[in-house]
Amino acid sequence: MALVPTLQLLTLFPPALYSKPWLEAQPAAVVTPGVNVTLRCQAPQPAWRFALFKSGVITPVLYRDVSMELAEFFLEEVTPAQGGSYRCCYRNPGWNLGVWSHPSDTLELLVTDQLPAPSLVALPGPVVAPGANVSLRCAGRLRGMSFALYRVGVAAPLQYRDSAEPWADFPLPGASAPGTYSCYYHTPSSPYVLSLRSEPLVISADGSGSLDYTQGNLVRLGLAGLVLISLGTLVVFDWRSQSHAPRSVRP
Repeated sequence: MALVPTLQLLTLFPPALYSKPWLEAQPAAVVTPGVNVTLRCQAPQPAWRFALFKSGVITPVLYRDVSMELAEFFLEEVTPAQGGSYRCCYRNPGWNLGVWSHPSDTLELLVTDQLPAPSLVALPGPVVAPGANVSLRCAGRLRGMSFALYRVGVAAPLQYRDSAEPWADFPLPGASAPGTYSCYYHTPSSPYVLSLRSEPLVISADGSGSLDYTQGNLVRLGLAGLVLISLGTLVVFDWRSQSHAPRSVRP
């Protein structure tokens, strides 16, 4: 990150009481190209000047002189090149010359027509045991997205989830879970930016119980067959022994 060196070119960091502001994007931090975006820098106290920094750029990209706690930086008809990591600072005229606040947390602005595909996994696994449930986790790369789960053969989304995390969990009852699923995510605010669909995930029922029962029967039948064969061999051997034994001669 080039933000800290950039800020140090302007000033020495102030005492901790000059706390950092926070930065947000309107209408969203993920937008399609051509949308107007406003970056709002909110200070925790009255300020006089605000500065907006972008990672990789030595000097502030924008200044705002306002006598209040809020400054707005307007980015018109954004392009993918304007996407990146942003931070902001503020200063007060009562502070020493060149002293600025600590920088805000980083805001990632993404300008794109399509988001990368998420991953879809089953928890605890894709094979559901009798009487158990399963949860499908759709995981992307961005926080604050809306997620949708689809099942092959069903046109409408099976479930929707809004999540503050970069993933969403979709619980499914085990009895009706077997099937093929996929998911995608999108920005919750207009204009929507959609992701690609995930790779399909197949959920199957656990047939180990019936398999073990069948294998047990086969083992028992095999043992019974061996016993019968052994008995039959003994009978034949005894018969042959008796038929070939020398007969006693009467005087």
